[in-house]
Order: sequence, then structure tokens, then C-alpha cells
Amino acid sequence: MTFTLEAVCISPKKGIQKHAVKTVRLLEDLGIEHDAHAGKGLRQVSLLAGEAIDTMREAGLDLEHGAFGENIVTRGLEGTSVRIGDHIRIGDAELVITQKGKECHTRCAIFYQAGHCIMPEFGIFARVKRGGVIHAGNSGDHCIR
Repeated sequence: MTFTLEAVCISPKKGIQKHAVKTVRLLEDLGIEHDAHAGKGLRQVSLLAGEAIDTMREAGLDLEHGAFGENIVTRGLEGTSVRIGDHIRIGDAELVITQKGKECHTRCAIFYQAGHCIMPEFGIFARVKRGGVIHAGNSGDHCIR
């Protein structure tokens, strides 16, 4: 299944909204260069479907890319078809899906700014298997393993 990157986003601190940038560098087994979530672990990169963000906009929220703390906004990647262990290829880079959804322990800045967080239900998390440079407009492939 192919999809498109609608936006790529980073933030200097955890728990705040990210901001869209033109290009990011995925670092093997670390995450996104200059993003607060970079480091060893299973949630190095977060993905969120642009379609999920659209539902929040339709509810009247004025949202920029990165409002929910997502690193990569996709268009055409169905969250219901993605499973843990699947691979996502974007150019030379490759991600491995490690988690779907998340538990929010506290209401962070994202919740207070957006009024509701959709990452617990629709967020997809991955680790970087192979690094590379990606940008909005790139195509990606979802490979079921």
C-alpha cells in the first residue's frame, strides 16, 4: 500500500506541539535528528493519519501539523491495516511499527491546546531500522511482514 507524507514535524521538548519543517533526517535506531523523542527505544517516531486530523478540523478546531505531537502526517495510510512488526519505507529510510495507540497518563499541553488528543486512539509509533532524509510530499510504502 502506498501513501504520501503530508508533513514532517519536530519539537525541542516532549509534551508540546511539534512544528512542521521541510525536511527531517531519520537516524538509524534513534529517531529524528533534532526531535525531543530521539533516542533508543520503541517510540522513536510517531505517525498520524491526516484523515484523523481532518475529523478534528471538521469539529471546528484550527490545527496545524504537529498539533498532536506527531512526527509524520500521512495521507492514505490506513491505521487499521497497520500491525506491529510491519515495515514502512520512505525513500531510503525504513521504519518498523512498534506500537499502535498510547496511554496518556496526564493531560499535556497538546490536550489543553487542541481540546482533545487523538494520538491515544490513532497514533502509530515506530523505530528507525534504516536512516535517511525524508520530506513532505515523499511517497511511502506499507509492507506487511
